[in-house]
Amino acid sequence: MLKKKFYITTSVVYTNALPHLGFALEVIQADVLARYHRLLGKDVFFSTGTDEHGAKNVKAAKEAGMDPKEFVDKITERFKELRKTLNLSYNDFIRTTDQKRHWPSMKKVWLNLKEAGDIYKKAYKGLYCPGCEAFITKKDLINGKCYIHKKKPDVISEENYFFRLSKYSKKIEKIIKKEEIKVVPSSRKNEILNFIKQGLNDVSFSRPRKDLKWAVPVPDDKEASVYVWAEALTNYISVLNYYQNSIKFKRFWPADIHCIGKDILRFHAAIWPGMLLSLGLPLPKTIFVHGFITVDNQKMSKSLGNIIDPFELVKKYKTDPVRYFLLREIPSTEDGDFTYEKLEKRYSADLSGGLGNLIARVLTMAEKSGFKDGNPIPKNKEFINKTWKKYEKALKEFKFNMALSAIWELISFADQYIEKEKPWEESKNQTTVINNLLIILTNIAFLLQPFLPETSEKIFKQLGVKSTDKKWKFKIKKGKILFPRI
Repeated sequence: MLKKKFYITTSVVYTNALPHLGFALEVIQADVLARYHRLLGKDVFFSTGTDEHGAKNVKAAKEAGMDPKEFVDKITERFKELRKTLNLSYNDFIRTTDQKRHWPSMKKVWLNLKEAGDIYKKAYKGLYCPGCEAFITKKDLINGKCYIHKKKPDVISEENYFFRLSKYSKKIEKIIKKEEIKVVPSSRKNEILNFIKQGLNDVSFSRPRKDLKWAVPVPDDKEASVYVWAEALTNYISVLNYYQNSIKFKRFWPADIHCIGKDILRFHAAIWPGMLLSLGLPLPKTIFVHGFITVDNQKMSKSLGNIIDPFELVKKYKTDPVRYFLLREIPSTEDGDFTYEKLEKRYSADLSGGLGNLIARVLTMAEKSGFKDGNPIPKNKEFINKTWKKYEKALKEFKFNMALSAIWELISFADQYIEKEKPWEESKNQTTVINNLLIILTNIAFLLQPFLPETSEKIFKQLGVKSTDKKWKFKIKKGKILFPRI
């Protein structure tokens, strides 16, 4: 039988600056979900990538004294290096400068939108936010400034192609309301519904080519380039080779989850559904929206000099501790604060003193007791089953911190079980107690697989069992301390 499919994406990230911790959070969250659904036996396709044609990228390249293509190539390579640094399991990385896959798909999208009667040309004078790379309206302003970037928009007058988003306004509202596209959390669903209720305006889908010479050209107009957001959203189908109507596209579309930041919700829950309705394509099932990471309760920004470099963080603390902190400390759908003090506190209490200490303690006792490999019967099955139920519920609701909390409750349970049974004392049930503890450790290793894959693998190795084993015959191979003290 064909496996059930699961398609998850991150947003494609701007290449106007090097990777920071905010995008690391997004891609790690998506990675957890991808790994979890693989464990459920699904055929998973996980994509990420870079958004390279924006005016912000051109500006950043100019400031660096580089050609735009040369500049984004350099930045994109750095984003690709996150795969190894953060231990990511994505299947594909799409670049919007990919002229073999992305551009042909964008051309097909444009021509199909036009054929549906949803692309038209008009002269326009309006407000443009360079930070959003989008035309905005007065309702998007707070005290005359963009509600996201807190800056006054530019007034631009030009002739552009427009997409008839207003045509789909009522339908999109109904779709979000009925959760045909589920927006998580519900606060974001309410936010987008309040926005749509005011009525969606038609949106500019092109810019003059003289301003964006190296962007995707409008197929039938040499004087125009496709607007950056129109083609950025198209990445979700171009990565599946939509232009060929490929087997991959037919297999994986629609997306099961779009994992995005709260600042780009309107593009994903209004413009993207409008485009898909016009194209006659199925709609994504879920839009999961995460918050921002602040640093010492201030938003990360270059001007404040508080950008956290994920490469430097991993270099100092290693991959799994960084993954653990982001998933445990930062609420999955809200803003969360980063400090080195908080990270080190989590490391010392939860990883070094909690998980690492338990593994070392149990394996030492197993070695000293002369434990022989066997196939034990779990005595603490009820608590283990409760842990799995909590864990599965938390992941279904995108509550990564709650899933990890359930695992740490099991770690605490194991510590209490040790104190109660005192397996270091000579007694006839010593072997049974150690067997039960090894079973708890094996379950912990399984539960950790999506979150801390490297740590999970090390635990399995020290237990002498494989994650694919149906019957566990332990063969203790105690290794190095998992989390040395800082």
